[in-house]
Amino acid sequence: MARASFLTLDRMHMEGPDGSVITRVAVRHPGAVAVVPLIDDDVVLIEQYRAPIGMALLEIPAGKLDVPGEPPLEAAQRELVEEVGFRADRIEHLGRLHTTPGFSDEVIWIFLGRGLKHVGSSPSGAEEHSARIIRMPLSEAVAGISVGKITDAKTIAGLHLVSRLA
Repeated sequence: MARASFLTLDRMHMEGPDGSVITRVAVRHPGAVAVVPLIDDDVVLIEQYRAPIGMALLEIPAGKLDVPGEPPLEAAQRELVEEVGFRADRIEHLGRLHTTPGFSDEVIWIFLGRGLKHVGSSPSGAEEHSARIIRMPLSEAVAGISVGKITDAKTIAGLHLVSRLA
């Protein structure tokens, strides 16, 4: 196993369907949370630079499960404050997303945040410090998926889940 920051690279040896021994490499991830913050019919998004792809993406607030013992719901509330500066009176679990099961065990817990109160953000990291907070109608955000304005997988999943409730 090799470690890089919060990730671990694991070489797995296992029995394949035909009985042969196969080797696979898996990226071990601590998991993450994402929140669709809803104010009336608007969603609050964050536009931030993503170094691995060399561009900024429009996303729902999200972050790693990197506080030992912290339940996903509490992590969702923490990330909502850190990234966009809102605290939710009500957070509802919408589902889970396996991001890239072909090579990683990352799971993102997706939540809906309602009854938002602005408390001020507390960004961590260079990307969050230079990010822009954008409020737009949920319908506009969902339409942005079809035209390529929103390409982030967790954001697409979260917006679709919430649009079914609205």
